[in-house]
Amino acid sequence: MAARVAEVARVLGTAEVRVAASTAHLGLAARLWSVALGAAAVTGRMPEWGGAWFALPPQGPFDLWMPAGAAGPAAGVEVLERTVLDGQLAPLAAAVRAVAPLAPGLLAGNAASALVGAARQLGSVPRLRGPAAALTRELLARPALAGAGAVTAPGGPLGFRRTSCCLYYRTPGGGLCGDCVFTRAPGR
Repeated sequence: MAARVAEVARVLGTAEVRVAASTAHLGLAARLWSVALGAAAVTGRMPEWGGAWFALPPQGPFDLWMPAGAAGPAAGVEVLERTVLDGQLAPLAAAVRAVAPLAPGLLAGNAASALVGAARQLGSVPRLRGPAAALTRELLARPALAGAGAVTAPGGPLGFRRTSCCLYYRTPGGGLCGDCVFTRAPGR
């Protein structure tokens, strides 16, 4: 994880380990949610994560792949919570926090933001919009994500506003994310 965070810092052009660690965490969380939420919305099942392969190279994208035909249990919110939030994102947060001192709320905000981002991408396919949004709303209400932000359009398109900041604004040339808690970048 330390090598990955160092590479993210190099790519972003920042000397702030916390900023790079947060960005690395957000990217990894997005990969995990994309696979899980995508499988749940498309097939109604979870991939069999016990057969998953992960590669976290020092450079390039995080690789995640499942063996062919690795359909697992039906993908209700409890299964997604247990598999992704508890089984993957909690250990990932611990690994990231071992490299950089990040607040648990920031990492929960990253996980929630990554989840909403995956749901929005799935929502570009009309038949997946409803299932992805419904699962996402339920997951955002689970204890691990409940304080991470708020759905801004409960009955309409999936809007979300974090209660934390991922720190991206601190990168050279960085700005605020679309779901940032800030309305303008704070001073240093």
